[in-house]
Amino acid sequence: MWAIVFDLDGTLYVDDRLGEEVHQSACRYVADLRGISPDQAQDELQRARSCPSDSGGTLSRAVVALGGTLQELHRRFSEDIHPEQLLAPDPRVQRLLEHLGERYELYVYTNNNRSLSGRIMAQLAIRGYFKEVFTIEDSWRPKPDRAVLTGILESIGRTPGETLFVGDRYQVDLELPQSLGCAILETRTIEELLTLGQLLD
Repeated sequence: MWAIVFDLDGTLYVDDRLGEEVHQSACRYVADLRGISPDQAQDELQRARSCPSDSGGTLSRAVVALGGTLQELHRRFSEDIHPEQLLAPDPRVQRLLEHLGERYELYVYTNNNRSLSGRIMAQLAIRGYFKEVFTIEDSWRPKPDRAVLTGILESIGRTPGETLFVGDRYQVDLELPQSLGCAILETRTIEELLTLGQLLD
């Protein structure tokens, strides 16, 4: 049996409004840190994300490069972001996960925190389909991270050749697993995600 490891945000659901709440929360945090306006903080975050040596292009690493901590960033995310007001279950995704779960072990590996990930999955009514959810709080080392990734493979008892990673960002979610020998699937829309059932039949 193979294992399938899904990213969460932008993969199992797509909602620009929630992404904007995340972005604005990060901007407010950087603004508070540096004593600048949220608009100025947005500019600084954009500059930090454009310097791969500093941030790897991710929001989390950009915040850290500007002096923040992941712990405080995610504390703010838990307070500021409201999936209950924005997300709803998608029966197509539920049917896909139910179908895949009959033959594969399903997991989530996300840069999100435990509280917010749980609320998102509860709102989508998908939490029960996964054997385990790996979040940023397990290591406080955001994707992509080789040590965390190999630790996850050891934890689920699967070799790279037995594992498929599904995500919406190649460089963040998929490039490292692929380099280790895992199968990958990049999906940017729910319609693309739904093709997974056909690809594995």
